[in-house]
This record gives sequence, structure tokens and C-alpha cells, in this order.
Amino acid sequence: MSTDRKIIGTHNGTFHCDEALAVFLLRQTKIYAEADLKRTRDPVILDDCTIVVDVGGVYDESKQRFDHHQRGFTEVFGHGFVTKLSSAGLIYKHFGKEIIANRLQSAVEDPRINVLWLKLYKEFIEAIDAIDNGISQYDTTSPPRYRIRTDVSTRVSHFNPAWNQPADSQTIDAQFLKASAMVGTEFLDRIDYYANAWLPARDLVSAGLNKRFEVDPSGKLILFEQFAPWKEHLFDLERELSVSEAEQPVYVIYPDETGGNWRVQAVPVSPESFDSRKPLPEAWRGVRDNELSHLSGIEDCIFVHASGFIGGNKTKEGALKMAKTALTI
Repeated sequence: MSTDRKIIGTHNGTFHCDEALAVFLLRQTKIYAEADLKRTRDPVILDDCTIVVDVGGVYDESKQRFDHHQRGFTEVFGHGFVTKLSSAGLIYKHFGKEIIANRLQSAVEDPRINVLWLKLYKEFIEAIDAIDNGISQYDTTSPPRYRIRTDVSTRVSHFNPAWNQPADSQTIDAQFLKASAMVGTEFLDRIDYYANAWLPARDLVSAGLNKRFEVDPSGKLILFEQFAPWKEHLFDLERELSVSEAEQPVYVIYPDETGGNWRVQAVPVSPESFDSRKPLPEAWRGVRDNELSHLSGIEDCIFVHASGFIGGNKTKEGALKMAKTALTI
């Protein structure tokens, strides 16, 4: 094996999303940032590569060999994830924290890195692993109602030449680089989003959850002084902090994103559910403005949705009073 210059090896011919992303990920690391790329199935050439992904029939980190096609391969990401890894998942599992830290210009030991490493596997990498390994998203015997051909794995496949287009090695290698750049750019975009938007929202929700007893002695109300997406984070944090059902919040109060008003929203029973832990009072539902203020005895009311999952008030004090009153009804 040559030791002068690093070489990334993967297979030639038709390519898939997993190795296109794996190659891109490796080039975000310090050791492989300037590495050459060899696309071949020739074992002699592959033996001379510093690292090999998605070909070769070997998974051995110590030898920098990361294939997943061999009989007996069952590696998963762990941490609650059970999907068999593709070459993308293998490279991400071993190099992902470094890649995220490099993108954030932070140390790998930064507590944010592990949170983002798990989040990005869940939201971006796992589906690529599953699709490449032929794992269905859910069990069903019914035909799908429609086709989805816009996922990133499919879009990578579209870079392969069509049956009636030139398919020489030079053309396919050039298309592989385009595909790798496309999926890699999307991955970096997701790092930026989760680091700069998703994670700060998690911090706000964490602070609100920890201060909820200051808002109301019951601990059933969370107050945010600014809007942020909160549902997913709230459920994650409740699980991480082992918040008992008796101490779970039921209403969240926050400023409207654009209108300058305030909202009181019932916490759903799960992030995707339309059912609430405690909907706003039935008598308020579907009532608006002065009629709602008169009915509730609370000034500046704007509305309560017909399902009781959300209501509005012109002021923070009014929204808080709506929430506190609702707790008693």
C-alpha cells in the first residue's frame, strides 16, 4: 500500500447514494481531505488504496476497509438504531463526529457534537442505509398509493447515464463526482441547519422546561419569550430527564411569529398526534374576540380553535391567564 498520498477506493460502474456520500464524507476529514479517488473493482488496485468503501467484501476499521455487502455483515449504528449500515453509515459511524466538529470549527468533545451526530444519523443517514440495503420503511402488503422518486438516494441514481447515453468510465466517474457533491452539499446544509437552528431551539425548550415551576407552581405551563419550534424537543427532553406524567406540561405559551400576539397551545400526546394532553376548555372552542373574552372572563382574547389545541390573546398576560384558567376547568 502506498503511504505517500492517501487514496480512497470504491467500485466503478453504476453508483449509489451510499458510496457517493461516503466519499464526500471522507473528504471532510483531516486525513482524507486531499485524497485521490480510485473507482475500480480490481483487487490489486484496491489493495493499494488507503481506505476502501462499498467494495472488497471486508469491514475492518483497523485496515480502513468499509464494505457492507459480505455475508454475515450485520453492523448497525447502535444508540437505539437497528438499520443495517451501508457504506455511508459505516463512514459516518466512524468519522461523523470529526466531520461535524470540523464543520462547526469546534472540538469533538463539545457536547453539541454527540447530539448532532445522533440527530443527523436519524434524519439523513439512516434512510440512505435502509434504501441501499433494501429495507422497507414499514411492513405492508398493500401497494403504495403513489411513488416517491425525489428522495436523495433516487436523485443520486439519476446521475448515472441512461441506457442510451455514453457509459464509458470517464463519463461515469465524472457523473459520480457530481452526485457525490450534490448529496454531500445537502448533508452539510443539514449540519448547518441542525447546529444553527434546531439545536438553539432545543436550548430554549430545555430552559423553558426547567423554569416551568416559576411560571406556575403546578409545572404544567411552559413560557417562551420568543417563538421556536418546540414539540420534538419537548418530548425528547421529557424522555431524557425522565419527567413523570404527573409533572408533564400541558400548555405552552409563546409569542406569535408574525402578528405580535400571543398563543397558548396544548401539548399533544405525541409529536405527530392531533390529540392533546389537555385541550383548551370545550366551552371556549370556536369562540372569538369579545365573545370569548366575555365567556372566559379574560381580556383581549382572540380565538380558541374548534378542536381546543390552540388559542390566542393580544398580550402575554392574557395568554398566561387563559392557560392558568384552563388548568382549573
